[in-house]
Amino acid sequence: MRSRLCSIIAASLALAGCQTAAPSHYRDLASSSVLAPNSGTNAARIPFAYGGNVDWSSYTSATVEPVVIYSGADNQFGDMSEADRKALADYMYARFTQQLATRFSQAPQSGPNTLRIRVTLTGAVKNTPVLGTFSRIDVAGLVYNGIQTANDGEGSFTGAVMYAVEIYDARSKRLLSAFVGKQFPKPSDIGASMGDLAAAKAGIDKGAEDLAARLH
Repeated sequence: MRSRLCSIIAASLALAGCQTAAPSHYRDLASSSVLAPNSGTNAARIPFAYGGNVDWSSYTSATVEPVVIYSGADNQFGDMSEADRKALADYMYARFTQQLATRFSQAPQSGPNTLRIRVTLTGAVKNTPVLGTFSRIDVAGLVYNGIQTANDGEGSFTGAVMYAVEIYDARSKRLLSAFVGKQFPKPSDIGASMGDLAAAKAGIDKGAEDLAARLH
């Protein structure tokens, strides 16, 4: 029994090395010079941020620019194909637009009381075929992923999405807020472990919901 327990613990620790990398500072972003490390409790998902106190309630409209696929040398796409990058960018635009429509009406970019929101897809990681799903039913994987779920952490062998959001006052063109984000599904989400881009898309869903909640 002790030997079996030690094996499970060792395997669980090994799984900790199978997480995706943390987002970069992304030096080619327009807001790169003002982004600072985030020391808050959500730093694992929002490692860099900028912004002061903004009265979001004063804004009634928003326009979301077409999602930009980041091409800087510090992008985090690895060997992901251009087709997959575009598929994620299109999905991201649709989901962010849909979520923000629950809070704002759409308006011309230069209208009053309007936000202009730029979302940049800076990186993504595909699921590891078979291992991502297997690690959610294997004993060691269940232990590790259970701990990660409780701590809002990242699961093993699962993909993720990295992105940046820059929010401007549409009329003055002043940068109000910006952040770099990383999103991933809950480790207990078996469905998000199936299919190459399933976890990245689940991360996009979470990112869109998070942004809409921030601006309420």
